[in-house]
Amino acid sequence: MSDKIILTGDRPTGRLHIGHYVGSLRNRVAIQEKGDFSRMFVFIADAQALTDNFENPGKVRSNIIEVALDYLSVGLDPGKVTLFIQSMIPELTELTFYYMNLVTVARLQRNPTVKTEIAMRGFSSEGEGQAFGSGLPVGFFCYPISQAADITAFKATDVPVGEDQKPMIEQTVEIVRSFNRIYGETLVEPKAVLPSNEACLRLPGIDGKAKMSKSLGNCIYLAESADEMHKKIMSMYTDPLHINVSDPGHVEGNTVFTYLDAFCQDVHFERYWPDFACLDELKAAYMKGGIGDVKCKKFLEKILNEELGPVRARRQEYEKDPAAVYEILRKGSESAREYAARTLDEVKKAMRIDYFNDPDLIAGK
Repeated sequence: MSDKIILTGDRPTGRLHIGHYVGSLRNRVAIQEKGDFSRMFVFIADAQALTDNFENPGKVRSNIIEVALDYLSVGLDPGKVTLFIQSMIPELTELTFYYMNLVTVARLQRNPTVKTEIAMRGFSSEGEGQAFGSGLPVGFFCYPISQAADITAFKATDVPVGEDQKPMIEQTVEIVRSFNRIYGETLVEPKAVLPSNEACLRLPGIDGKAKMSKSLGNCIYLAESADEMHKKIMSMYTDPLHINVSDPGHVEGNTVFTYLDAFCQDVHFERYWPDFACLDELKAAYMKGGIGDVKCKKFLEKILNEELGPVRARRQEYEKDPAAVYEILRKGSESAREYAARTLDEVKKAMRIDYFNDPDLIAGK
């Protein structure tokens, strides 16, 4: 069996959307089915979510089940993958505390993901008369260190993430190297695993702005019904210059075509639009003029329904027994904690703070 260990997760700040799906979830299921690993961990990062939702713990609590349902509905199998809740593993908090000594404040300030997240959440950043991150909770500022604890606790070698999380993996590698240099070879360096389809790296919202984001309200959620999804697809941003069907259209920056890049395969044309053999042919015809936006949206809708229909069906089954879902998470958390505890013991031994496990120290030798 491969010595590869997979770890990835999501913050429970809301239901997961198709940006999560193409950016990571679909890839996780593919990895699971390939089975080329010794262990695979997928977790719900509730402790991390509390760093910027500490005044609204009910939001995090209620979304635990939502994220778990999304995991199970996309096809993650608890018989093959360990599903767990972050806060149920106290060893992660202890590792975070030790790693804080290996990272400077200046390094955290330079982390691109941290800077972006600070701006998105409205925390004040550098400016005239302001210090970096004024009003920013320390826990949120330090969450790259928390992520390093999550990854290293399970000795993850491969971490499936979206492109925006690459700086976090890079920071984890720095922490691993610092720890191993100071205390001896103990921790494992991870690498980021990104989607191979470039369109999946950062799926825009239906409004064409930024990336799909719960906070911006521009998402298509995995849990949505076909009717809800239809309304959103029909409202999608396309080409503002493509006023008449006969007008030449632009595919660059056109959200419908970005989504087609992420989801469409040649076989979909055979099923739903036999006038074309592939997406490149459709793009060429659209740019020439004569293809309407509504027709493109309806084509996209058929593709998404084909892909997400089974997801909706599985979710409906799991929703019938929430206690069974929580039991999956409980068992997964117990198994994950045993694994993390072993890593913590190794870390404390390397740091020489395993006092009661050293017979010579106890004997005064």
